[in-house]
Amino acid sequence: MSRPGSVLRPVNSFWDLEGGGQNGGMSARLLVVEDDETIRDTLQEALQLEGFAVTACGNGRDALNLLQRSTEENAYGLVVLDLMLPGLGGLDVCRALRAADILTPILVVSARDTETDRVLGLEVGADDYLVKPFGMRELVARCRALLRRTTSQANQAKVLEHANLKLYQEECRVTRDGLPVNLSPKEYRLLELFMQHPRRVWSRDKLLEQVWGVDYFGDSKTVDVHIRWLREKLEAEPSSPAHLITVRGFGYRFG
Repeated sequence: MSRPGSVLRPVNSFWDLEGGGQNGGMSARLLVVEDDETIRDTLQEALQLEGFAVTACGNGRDALNLLQRSTEENAYGLVVLDLMLPGLGGLDVCRALRAADILTPILVVSARDTETDRVLGLEVGADDYLVKPFGMRELVARCRALLRRTTSQANQAKVLEHANLKLYQEECRVTRDGLPVNLSPKEYRLLELFMQHPRRVWSRDKLLEQVWGVDYFGDSKTVDVHIRWLREKLEAEPSSPAHLITVRGFGYRFG
């Protein structure tokens, strides 16, 4: 691999690399899916030189497994995906990810260069399509553009919805059946945490840590009291809740 500042022209001529190492402060976790080992290794190293944390694999099955196992803490910010993969092809990977509601941005890189190929790739779930051969600077620029777009969307006001409940994060307000619900700051934060992680079971201690802070030394029954208050405000039948569910021996879950 050539050093930063050099010009790399691999024998297969899929790209030219000029410059490198200037990531402009951009740091993200990328997954490169490419079956050609030489191309895969070169892409991985070149993107790492640009400041990205890169994982690489050579087939669609491995890519799906990596993405399905990722969590909020180690999520991939972008997938760079070849289409012509052994076994499960790139188009099928796109379809499977979108069918599973995995919305990680996908940048297809492929030698398939017809308009039909490009349109099909975008229709099945890709966010951008780059035809080989390509310049590495263009690849990096497209990666950064997709990451900026995703970050901007994530920073926009969100509305969390579940059944008849809506939580407006930017405005810090909640409605039930379209009518406003008056919540205290702790009640709001507790509900927001539940709605951000539906069906996740939370222990009382973990809820205290997340909502009241690690320095809070009060009784864990504080959580029970706030759950009761939330049920009275949000549930049609507080004694038989449909939203805030008690998981005996563990804690609470939402939904």
